[in-house]
Amino acid sequence: MIIKSFELNKIDLKKNNIILFYGNNEGHKYQETKNLSKNFLNVLNYDQNEIIENSTLILETLYNESLFGEKKFIIIKRATDKMHKLIEEICAKNIGENVILINASNLEKKSKLRTFFEKSKTNLCIPFYPDNNQTLSKITSNYLSSRKIQMSQININLIVSKCNGDREKLFNELNKIENYSLNGKKLDSHSISKLINLSENHNVSELIDNCLAKNKKKTMTILNENNFVTEDCILITRIFLTKLKKILILSSEFKNNNNIDLTISSARPPIFWKDKEIVKQQILNWKPENIKKLIYKIHKIELLIKKNMQNSINLIRDFILEQLNSKTNN
Repeated sequence: MIIKSFELNKIDLKKNNIILFYGNNEGHKYQETKNLSKNFLNVLNYDQNEIIENSTLILETLYNESLFGEKKFIIIKRATDKMHKLIEEICAKNIGENVILINASNLEKKSKLRTFFEKSKTNLCIPFYPDNNQTLSKITSNYLSSRKIQMSQININLIVSKCNGDREKLFNELNKIENYSLNGKKLDSHSISKLINLSENHNVSELIDNCLAKNKKKTMTILNENNFVTEDCILITRIFLTKLKKILILSSEFKNNNNIDLTISSARPPIFWKDKEIVKQQILNWKPENIKKLIYKIHKIELLIKKNMQNSINLIRDFILEQLNSKTNN
């Protein structure tokens, strides 16, 4: 059953508890996912690849009772037609008060997954099309007005123009502006321009640190719980390179002295105390020759991302998963 994205307030999750979101408007999908899941204490995120590797995972999650008996809101990201048969199987079962939300990128009309949901009488299919500047401008005005932040239309247009039709990026910029205004600082064109050009992303640094440390569970949690946008993909490759060059120096030193504590304590610049343990894991997990190979791979993946920006998030995600599963210390 097809419904429009602006009709989501009509959804009754007791009757329509298996839902397909598809389309490239990740920001809008993320916003509506939060709205649908806000009353669930047990929200679980999975990637399609996790479920394909372990086909019983989703069924076990559905039917295993949680400690306090809470109903579950299960999100399956990066879904494709590979999920079609499994979704048909799940739809034929009674999943109780649990909800499954399937998030896919753009699906063609001939997609089996899309066709299955469109023809269903109970399962919902919602397409999410790109936003135009008029829509983003209205969202911005409403956001600022609800927080009593005054801003000229010229500056609103400036913010919208930086987002390239991406609602997710818009909310990231508006959050920066809101936090800035809480300190009573003046919001003029200069300060807004400076704010929306910031590229700090602590989640990216944490993601890469855990990937290089082979902390699979933590890395998957960061990947599944954060909605990285296209622009983040180049940032991820650059931070990867910066961290790898530092680890290469330390790994080479460790190869010479075979003393991990000495390697960490003699590092220049000094390693911050709270980062020492994860850096130690990285050194032990990566030999110098394998780090050099990875640096070469990152240059290749960055070039591939620049040539295929529409698929950049999938490319960088698959690259990270590949590093998690690779053998690099032998």
